[in-house]
Amino acid sequence: MDTNQQTNNRYSNLINWLLVILLIYLLIVAVGMIGAGFKSATGDQAKELFAFATNPFLGLIVGTVATALIQSSSTVTSIIVGLVAGGLPVVTAIPMVMGANIGTTITNTIVSLGHVGDKDEFRRAFAAATVHDFFNLLSVVVFLPVEILFHPLEKLGLFLANFFIGESSLSLKNLNFVKALTKPVVNLFKSITHILPAPFDGIMLIILGVILIFFTIAFIGKLLKMLMVGRAKEIVHTAIGRGPIAGIGAGTLVTILVQSSSTTTSLMVPLAGTGVFGLKEIYPFTLGANIGTCITALLAATAIDGAKAVPALEIAMVHLLYNVLGVVIIFGIPFLAKLPIIGAETLAKVASERKVLAFAYIISVFFVIPGLLLAVTALT
Repeated sequence: MDTNQQTNNRYSNLINWLLVILLIYLLIVAVGMIGAGFKSATGDQAKELFAFATNPFLGLIVGTVATALIQSSSTVTSIIVGLVAGGLPVVTAIPMVMGANIGTTITNTIVSLGHVGDKDEFRRAFAAATVHDFFNLLSVVVFLPVEILFHPLEKLGLFLANFFIGESSLSLKNLNFVKALTKPVVNLFKSITHILPAPFDGIMLIILGVILIFFTIAFIGKLLKMLMVGRAKEIVHTAIGRGPIAGIGAGTLVTILVQSSSTTTSLMVPLAGTGVFGLKEIYPFTLGANIGTCITALLAATAIDGAKAVPALEIAMVHLLYNVLGVVIIFGIPFLAKLPIIGAETLAKVASERKVLAFAYIISVFFVIPGLLLAVTALT
């Protein structure tokens, strides 16, 4: 590579990194817009508006289906942060966040279908993809009943949010310049949508915010893949095989770098299919992806100021706590840690014999069963 080409590559990378920074800024602006629009559209009626979702199982289904359709838990959790900032109760939002974890696993499961032509490859690839499904389903089974009864995630999330935004000497409130930087742009969009009568001005602001979130996360993903996927693969090859802790750490780091747990876990499926890594090596890496994806919601929460800053950061903290504690508790208890592997290997063995069952699994788990539960809940 000649000197001119090296210089051009450096400039190109610099421009791409500046674009990433701009897009992260726009993501934070978008979340602020959703919060402001939701508050404007609902006034003090937000709790009444979401009374239908006070059933935690319904919230779980909403989060699962929304993420399966959008194929981005980062997008869904950023929208949830914005809704909480606008008045959606945190207790209602928590099952939605849990559902987003389930819905995001559809991407790597679909990627595994690319190996359907070779029976052994497909069995390995499908097991590597669905181990993430089984872990996230197990996390819900373990944590959702405890959360419904005792609210530990809600309480811990509130404690941490108050710690960072509270009035004590340890507070980071006065250091949060992000709000000051994004507020003028949010106010500009608010002034534009104010030409519409209430509540349509707020609804339009929400729609614009959601569109902006889709736009920013899609382009952040593309830019970071271009900049980081090569390095991500190096991290994967370096860390996997050095033990589960290294695998979890690598999964977390790669997901932060590429801003997509779907991308992270999908990177592993072909490596598993071709036999480069075994399921037990890939398993902890996918758990790290759960933790790494929380960075987007935390970034999104910095958009919010005023009275709703604490609940917005609280739900982002709940997302992080849920995924960290899921890894610590489930992966830390040998009996529980084995269950996703057993489930994934059993399902993959059956699906490799009857490939139509793999398609049936994806359609039923992510769409048909949640849809039926949603319909039953709506009728009762």
